Amino acid sequence: MKKKEYLIVGAGLFGIVLAEQLSKAGNKVIIIDKRPHIGGNCFDKYDKETNILYHVYGPHIFHIEDENILNYVKKFTNFNHYFHQVLTTYKDRIYQMPINLETINSFYGLNLKPFEVEAFLKKEIEKEQITTPKNMEEKVISLIGKQLYEAFFKDYTSKQWGKNPIDLPENIVSRIPIRNNYYESYYNKSFHGIPQISFSSMFEEMINNENIEIKLNCEYFENRKSFHQDSHVIYTGPIDRYFNYKFGKLEYRALEFKTEYKNVDDFQGTSVINYPESQYKYTRICEPKHFYRENWNEYVKNKTLIIKEIPLEDDGTNPFYPINNDKNNKIAEKYRKEGAKTNNVSFGGRLGEYKYFDMEDTIKSALTLFSEL
Repeated sequence: MKKKEYLIVGAGLFGIVLAEQLSKAGNKVIIIDKRPHIGGNCFDKYDKETNILYHVYGPHIFHIEDENILNYVKKFTNFNHYFHQVLTTYKDRIYQMPINLETINSFYGLNLKPFEVEAFLKKEIEKEQITTPKNMEEKVISLIGKQLYEAFFKDYTSKQWGKNPIDLPENIVSRIPIRNNYYESYYNKSFHGIPQISFSSMFEEMINNENIEIKLNCEYFENRKSFHQDSHVIYTGPIDRYFNYKFGKLEYRALEFKTEYKNVDDFQGTSVINYPESQYKYTRICEPKHFYRENWNEYVKNKTLIIKEIPLEDDGTNPFYPINNDKNNKIAEKYRKEGAKTNNVSFGGRLGEYKYFDMEDTIKSALTLFSEL
């Protein structure tokens, strides 16, 4: 790779991985971000009132299958032994999520054995006689039956995406995980965990290189003329914004995080509980002290922090994830083709590619781009 200067727009996971790789190869790297911190949506910090480390933009847990990706992140952090379990409420009762044997037996008041689950769900599905699903609602019903859909997916989807499931395409869902056992882990991948100290310390370790310069509170479009015009730009912001919306605006969802304090040691007994019913504006409540139970003795006694996560329509200031329906995907493909023709600029990350990535996907995509530069 010929040594050159790179300007990385966005100090999130994608941008930091590229900065680490490019700087290690001897390139000069400038990272800018409009926020006052590095780490993007993975940013974490300590709450002053409780001494609890929390993920500012919602829970982030590594779940990794690719051994190369795991070995890469382990260069910069050790991990705790956090086991991610998600619970969900419905009519004031608690159920396991994803749907497993405990969920089914508790919901229907049954005592099915693992080998009986498939036949039972088949009967539930056949009640609705949906052979060719025309929308997301019909697709999910055709996979799990109407009762489970209406309890755990219908209103949750409406809140999450801001759209009625009958107005979403059927291909937005390929499958619904159903476990015919009592396995409680949210993830099936071989590794999951959280950085032992913090995400922020991991990112600081990754960019600890004299070839990297960081500029925070720096909005790219307001300051682009102040940077070297021959720098190779790696842009991780919304791709439609880069091209001034020439093909139309893409839709994104935003999130509001409402923090509250409760004067108890433990509010909900686990890190995440979903609230799928329509009477709740939020989709889930996170109690972050459960991510680091090994630090329990360091927390302020008889006080805990909870965070309610409320999906919103993006107003253009803080998009979180793309709405990958047919209309948006067609527009996004036009922007991707335009990006491929743009000299000295590369696009990446969830917003730059208009694709939903988990953290493993993000790292893999960043390493792939590095190999192509």
